[in-house]
Amino acid sequence: MQFFPDPQTFLAFKLGSLSFSIRWYAVLIMTGALLAYYVSRKDVRKARYIDGEFFDSFFVYTLWAGIIGARIWFCVFYNFSYYLSDPIEIIRVWDGGLAIQGGIVFGAVFACWYAKKNRYSFLKLLDIALPNVLIGQGIGRWGNFVNKECHGGEVSEEFFNGILSFLKDGMYINSHYYEPLFFYESLLCLFGWALIHFVLKKYQNKRGDLAYAYLMWYGVIRFFIEGRRTDSLYFGNFKMAQLTSIAFLIIGLLGYFGAFQKLLMKYKPPVIFDFDGTLVDTTKSIEEGYRYLFKKYSSEDKFTDEIRNEIIGPALRDLFPKYFPGVDYDTLYKDYHARQVEVAAKSNHPLPNCEQVLKTLHEQGYKVGIISTRSNEGIRDILNTFDLEKYVDDVCGLKDVEKLKPDPEGLFKLVNKNKWNREVIMVGDSLMDMGCGYNYGAYRVAYLNDEKRFEEMKAASNTAISDLIEVLDIVKKDIAFTYDEK
Repeated sequence: MQFFPDPQTFLAFKLGSLSFSIRWYAVLIMTGALLAYYVSRKDVRKARYIDGEFFDSFFVYTLWAGIIGARIWFCVFYNFSYYLSDPIEIIRVWDGGLAIQGGIVFGAVFACWYAKKNRYSFLKLLDIALPNVLIGQGIGRWGNFVNKECHGGEVSEEFFNGILSFLKDGMYINSHYYEPLFFYESLLCLFGWALIHFVLKKYQNKRGDLAYAYLMWYGVIRFFIEGRRTDSLYFGNFKMAQLTSIAFLIIGLLGYFGAFQKLLMKYKPPVIFDFDGTLVDTTKSIEEGYRYLFKKYSSEDKFTDEIRNEIIGPALRDLFPKYFPGVDYDTLYKDYHARQVEVAAKSNHPLPNCEQVLKTLHEQGYKVGIISTRSNEGIRDILNTFDLEKYVDDVCGLKDVEKLKPDPEGLFKLVNKNKWNREVIMVGDSLMDMGCGYNYGAYRVAYLNDEKRFEEMKAASNTAISDLIEVLDIVKKDIAFTYDEK
């Protein structure tokens, strides 16, 4: 095993009679790719609802699709007849010869298919990953330096005096010095990544903006870099990279300014509601159920206003042991449920516009779910009472999960069980609901029906409403339905 046996080889070794080598070209490209992955993975963790294992597979498969595409692009537009006459040369990628624009095209096509197959937003994944490709390109360009590629025309030796002096020996090719275009592109790629990642990202208006910014930035710099290259790939009399750069720029501009919004098929986010206090006002029946338990197993005098505020939202299995220690849960639940049934018909009622919202969403093709700390059967009983169940696609209740809100298990269960789009809207009236939406990565809509919690609910949500009818406007907005985008 020998490190650095020649300027282009990182490591050479033998296994028996077979010789192997790892080129600097491959090392630099993979280093850039891994750094791009590392930065992207941090953004995936922030997105929450994107499964880490899925993104790992997405990255690896897309990387391979990109490498294959970059090689095919190079072979077709560099010297197709040569590679056609000796196909084994096509796989000798370690000798150089990758066209990054072909990698982007092939990688994007595969990424689109793979994202759709797994019910993720293609543009969301592109916003996360594509700008970070600039890191890989910026580092990978030094592989061209090692292979003595991506250079301009001849220059004098004095050209390298000053800050470019460290490039002088590497740019001495066949007894001449050449302009180090790879170096310009490397710096511009890294600068562009910093602009998108640290500046534009803070002002992103819609899904796809960061991906479109990448296309515009790289399209412009590559067009001008390619204009000075002397080792370009050609399509007829035109430099292929310049043609592709123009296409990138046009697509980026049109996309950034919204030209594709109506052309792209709009997905409909599942709308998942909390139940008690969001769709149906069950406050009085809950209070009466607890009042009966306090009267029978403790003292009605202990049923204070503080406890009345505390019982709305949390699960019975969490509060029963606190208020009635030593009493069997099943016994408590039987009495509690019986009392609720007695008063439910008179005290429970759908909140204003509940039926209209559920009916309209259902008729327009939106998937509607309910997640609650109430039992599944209890939710469906109340829905049936008011003839609302026909508008609800699925319900996740108390016994359907191990972890209750604010844990996002219920949201994941509804989405995965029904194979719904993974970007969802969570509508609720409590901090537990907003916490559940946040922990999933959902777009959180706070239903403000309690003036005491107005400010804290508004702060914990993406948007706040005072009437359920506003949900019908929210679902039609041109926004990304994820937790961090308002």
